[in-house]
Amino acid sequence: MYSLYLHIPFCRQACHYCDFHFSTTLKRKSEMVAALCKELIMRKEEAVGSELQTIYLGGGTPSILTYDELKQLFDTIYSYYKVSPTAEITIECNPDDFFRLHTPEQLLQQLVSLGINRLSLGVQSFFEEDLRLMNRVHTTTQVTTLLPIASQYFDNITIDLIYGIPMMSNERWEENIYKALSFSIPHISAYALTVEEKTALHRFIATGKIPPIDDTQAYTHFHTLINILEKEGFIQYEFSNFGKEGYFSQNNTAYWFSKPYMGIGPSAHSFSGTKRSWNIAHNIKYIQHIQQGILPQEVEILTPDNRYNELIITRIRTMVGIDLEEVNNVFGKEYQQYLLTQAKKYISKGLLCIKENHLKVTKEGKFLSDGIASDLFRVDNLI
Repeated sequence: MYSLYLHIPFCRQACHYCDFHFSTTLKRKSEMVAALCKELIMRKEEAVGSELQTIYLGGGTPSILTYDELKQLFDTIYSYYKVSPTAEITIECNPDDFFRLHTPEQLLQQLVSLGINRLSLGVQSFFEEDLRLMNRVHTTTQVTTLLPIASQYFDNITIDLIYGIPMMSNERWEENIYKALSFSIPHISAYALTVEEKTALHRFIATGKIPPIDDTQAYTHFHTLINILEKEGFIQYEFSNFGKEGYFSQNNTAYWFSKPYMGIGPSAHSFSGTKRSWNIAHNIKYIQHIQQGILPQEVEILTPDNRYNELIITRIRTMVGIDLEEVNNVFGKEYQQYLLTQAKKYISKGLLCIKENHLKVTKEGKFLSDGIASDLFRVDNLI
């Protein structure tokens, strides 16, 4: 399995919580698309002998690209890469883009014509006050208008929701969940609002303009989400991802299970199994390097500890958990024993468990999984 990720580093405006790499200046958009195509060609040998099983356009806001720009990207992919006929092809979209220059039907038809078969919509909330607080560009009316139309073109739709928003009551969070369910969406990704340094949200909280994040409230929101979606037939196959059977994200699953992937575009990461690389997070420098035929990337050769830690942080978030036999086979008995020793205190507290030789977080431990994972890491090449 081989996956391709394209980072589209443009947004119409900056969300207050976002620290991803993007620009709200669109004047170099056509140059960026040309650079993305050139990087795809420059790196085609990396995928020789492999078939792309997933293609994911993320960002940023990929739906900010015109049809011609998207077609340019897909023409390049299909010209230089072997794409599986059953590949999952996802595009992240801002609901506002379906109304800005098109009718929703026009843009949906264009996306389908390009072979895109999975639609990811950044909804975040069905309440205007939440959208304003986050500085989202779209409105709730756009979302509720778009979703029924989108369902006529796409069977596979996922939406993002954010919980733990300051001043969001438990009742309003429940309304958000039930509103999403009313559209019969087969997949929901839900994320706790986090405060990243150098974001507007961080500044607003520091100056008292917005109340700080309440971790207890976020914990309550998280378990409310789990309880409601489980009753509705959703499976929490990863900490933040809930899908009906047959609608799990193949792209994200490939990441969590250490499959190789190629990241194209500024700030995009790639992984081969033994090394990780990432492109420069600067649009102009990225374009200049690519135009000169230079890949603007740094490379890290992964040590056994690096690869072990990566397995821990990704697998512990999934419903499958950490395969203890795999740890033994790939890294050796000492790593497996270290893992079990570190896990003991969490097992005794009911936060981890072992089922069918897989170490998993329990329902009570899910909200703490990142912290637990860090305690299972190995550092300083102890072996």
